[in-house]
Amino acid sequence: MDSTGDQFERAIPPLEDDIALLEENLQLISDQSDRVVGYFYASLFLENPQLRSMFPAAMDVQRERLFRALTSAVGHLAEPEKFVPMLQALGRDHRKFDVRPEQYAAVGRALITALRTYSEQFWVPELEDAWRRAYTYLATTMMEGAHLSARVEPAWWDAEIVAHERRAEDIAVITVRPDRPFHYRAGQFTSIETSYQPRSWRTYSMATGPSPDGLVEFHVRVVGGGFVSGPLVWRARVGDILKLGQPMGEMAIDKQSRRDVVCVAGGTGLAPVKAMIDEMTRWNTARRVTLLFGVPTRNELYDLAALQRLAAMHSWLTVLPCVSDDPGWAGERGNLPDVLARRGPWSEHDVVVCGSPAMTRATLGRLRDMGVPDQRITYDAAGDVHPAAAQVIDLRRTRANRAARAARSAPQQR
Repeated sequence: MDSTGDQFERAIPPLEDDIALLEENLQLISDQSDRVVGYFYASLFLENPQLRSMFPAAMDVQRERLFRALTSAVGHLAEPEKFVPMLQALGRDHRKFDVRPEQYAAVGRALITALRTYSEQFWVPELEDAWRRAYTYLATTMMEGAHLSARVEPAWWDAEIVAHERRAEDIAVITVRPDRPFHYRAGQFTSIETSYQPRSWRTYSMATGPSPDGLVEFHVRVVGGGFVSGPLVWRARVGDILKLGQPMGEMAIDKQSRRDVVCVAGGTGLAPVKAMIDEMTRWNTARRVTLLFGVPTRNELYDLAALQRLAAMHSWLTVLPCVSDDPGWAGERGNLPDVLARRGPWSEHDVVVCGSPAMTRATLGRLRDMGVPDQRITYDAAGDVHPAAAQVIDLRRTRANRAARAARSAPQQR
């Protein structure tokens, strides 16, 4: 796509040299990311004031995510076999905003304007061409996904709340009944919009595997400003209608593996882990599963009773609640990475990790120190911060890709 026009060409993956230019560009302006994103939105809304209504009234979260998402996208460009399905899923999800091709073009124009403005000292025609080709690829692939999705599924699902339980001051377990079949895999997440904050969508993992009754469970904790999580925990009632976006995410238990599994879940990061264990109850017989569920205080073990019932029904499941900051707790104490190390070794296990970005990073580091191969580790960030896990992955891949390119371009030693 020429990002100054409204027509999109066939999606062609960017060249390797383009990717190197884009990575370097983002690295050079990373200390100005807030200004770049602010300029982008100002340019977009100045040229297209009608688009402002498609965005939430409060833009803080939206602004924080954009540069991170852009960095993530560039980091994945060199892996089209993995990235194309991700982009198509993102395009399917954007149908809930009723995004049209000309709006993708407007975003492209505003993005390049912002990047050019804050890259003025080193902006050259080759860099602008690289951004245009990359954005064409991203936008066209997303639109292809949206077009294919429109033939078989809705842009969103209306879901009625059929159960709402406050399990802690800031945590609720919510069960909904979508108005039509909502097909997802255990370990995936979706975005939710409430009537209290229109146009504000936040991501939450499904906390149960797909079931014949069609009910879906979510674990919601108030996060940050709580534009969506606050109403879901404190105001939502049985009978309220939520909107669900497209199911997304690739986290899953490897059914082909014969290894035992250890799951590490912090706070409401329990949700996707519980969903995967719930799904395992339908097919697992031989693989043992150990679940480490960690929280600061015992009052935050909000779903422990349900987990214990599950363990009582399935002898292969062991649930180990861990509390880090409660002197009166008589059970396992300590931060999850420390408890994991004490309870190891896990080098012969498959490992699932889900929690806050900080906990996830610390646990991954500990697992690698213990000799657990990366290919046996599945991980994601919890609740409303799914992009953070992608950032962890992409920074690692970006460094590796850059080093590989440098090695290929270096003169051969004789």
